[in-house]
Amino acid sequence: MSNASANLTLEQQRVRDQWIGRAQIALAAILWSTSGFFAKAPWFDAWPEESRGSLLAFWRALFAIPILIPLIRKVSWNRWMLPMMVCFAVMVWSFMSAAVNGPAANAIWLQYLCPVWVMLVSVLLFNERVSGPDLRMFLFCVGGVGLILVCEMYQGSGLYATFLGILSGMTFAAVVIFMRGMQKVDPAWLIAMNHAATVVLLAPWVWDDHPSIATSGYLALGFFGVFQMSVPYILFARGLRSTSGPEASVLTLIEPILVPVWVYLAWHHHATYEHPPWWTWCGGGLITIGLVSRYIPALAQAWRTEKIAVPLSELASESNGKPIVDVHAPE
Repeated sequence: MSNASANLTLEQQRVRDQWIGRAQIALAAILWSTSGFFAKAPWFDAWPEESRGSLLAFWRALFAIPILIPLIRKVSWNRWMLPMMVCFAVMVWSFMSAAVNGPAANAIWLQYLCPVWVMLVSVLLFNERVSGPDLRMFLFCVGGVGLILVCEMYQGSGLYATFLGILSGMTFAAVVIFMRGMQKVDPAWLIAMNHAATVVLLAPWVWDDHPSIATSGYLALGFFGVFQMSVPYILFARGLRSTSGPEASVLTLIEPILVPVWVYLAWHHHATYEHPPWWTWCGGGLITIGLVSRYIPALAQAWRTEKIAVPLSELASESNGKPIVDVHAPE
């Protein structure tokens, strides 16, 4: 085999791996987007709303742990793990409670403010410089949240769920910041520890006297933990091996877009269905514009750099000197 043919084969394999990675991240985002489907499911209506978010978060974490444990390669301890685990538990409790007590679309869009909070902490505590795309993201996201907050305050309802959604985004940012400082720690170990802490911290709500639900409800909770939490984390981690950070950030935007879609398709005929108001769509649209404007330029730059990194001369055919270009996506 000639050098050109060998290089072409390697390039085809690299492209194939990239598309597999993109598909894995997209599938992870789709599975994550089913959170609203479970939060609004009538299977759990017997649980009171004020504690339903805690119960859902507890059982989801409990069923996720057995899938995560076999993935752990190295056990270690770091002083930042404890605050990370507390923030993670607060994050999942506040998000699930926000999804139960208000429109699931509100909850997910407000949680996706995480990059804004990360940026603010980076600037205020670590003196990092703010780039143009960061500032643009900040302004659009703040505008989206401001619209949702003002309209909820004007209507006089939904404020509790709105503040819980904001809290979930803030604690999500804290988890990201803590995990950034532990890049050498096994990620499967960190994720498993986060879920274990969630189970421990939310256990008191579970031991309280709550109405029982049907066996089918607990089976649904098992699917919730495995297919909405464990499997997506595995897919996302594997997808990141061949996908750039900016591209992964754009692909995960599938999640907030699909959350209200699944809720509507599954439960719009149910008596408890709550249609997202117009300000949720408009506020979510502003947040989306902010996030896309932040990551699309970085994604384009990553693609340009990637193309430059593979000189066409290495892929030239020895017979006629023309570059061999495979215009078809890998099957």
